[in-house]
Amino acid sequence: MDNYEVTKIKTANAYNAAAELFDHPANTFWNRFGNSTVERLQLQLGEHVLDVCSGTGASALPAAIKVGPHGKVVATDLAAKLLAEAKIKAKTKNLKNIEFRVGDMLSLDYADASFDAVVCVFGIFFVPDMAEAVTELWRKVRPGGRLAITTWGENLFEPANSLFWQAVRDERPDLYKGFNPWDRISTPENLGEMLAEAGLHQVEIVTELALHPLNTPDDWWMLVLGSGYRGTLDQLDPMQLERVKQSNLSQLQTKSITGIEANVIYAIAKKPLS
Repeated sequence: MDNYEVTKIKTANAYNAAAELFDHPANTFWNRFGNSTVERLQLQLGEHVLDVCSGTGASALPAAIKVGPHGKVVATDLAAKLLAEAKIKAKTKNLKNIEFRVGDMLSLDYADASFDAVVCVFGIFFVPDMAEAVTELWRKVRPGGRLAITTWGENLFEPANSLFWQAVRDERPDLYKGFNPWDRISTPENLGEMLAEAGLHQVEIVTELALHPLNTPDDWWMLVLGSGYRGTLDQLDPMQLERVKQSNLSQLQTKSITGIEANVIYAIAKKPLS
């Protein structure tokens, strides 16, 4: 099994574990930025959309609403439990124009030029070769269609993020993560260079500086449990987990932290008609 296959399994396991709290009220940023991405795409009635790394539908569900009953959205993710939550939400909204598929964005069996829009929100950085992944997604965009890539900007979830990893390092130095996958494209310049490597040179790239509120330190812990941090937490024994939690939350309390950075970079490329 190669490194990417191992990474896929670990990623799926982490997000399946986080699924129950993914849509906790403390984690509104998923819907906030998923909606914002869809708004920037200016989807039209009847269009067909592929949404990869869909999570619980933060961008797929608003896309399904935008394209209407004669349009279609295919929502894919590695984590089956996230898609199960998305399916429940789609049913609640009476959305019948959306299909859910568990799968890897690099091996979806759709023909070239199958979609009017392809969307990837907070997911492109999970693959080792991002330019290769973008090339694969771009092939599926019809002439005149759009590709939307949304990623995290710099200083994600700071200052709580650094406090979390310090608490982890104090317990399990082997689990400390000094580098996150999204760090590779956390500036407009780095994102633009990666997209250029994939052959996309005419791209609109916009940075949004955002703050995510924490009403209480416990809000941060709900975010940690309902996100990719879960993969680290699940490697701690119960006593280690409790010490990490208490250390992290006491620091937030002491420092009176009521908000964390949630900066985002949007990139939208339009495929020429010919």
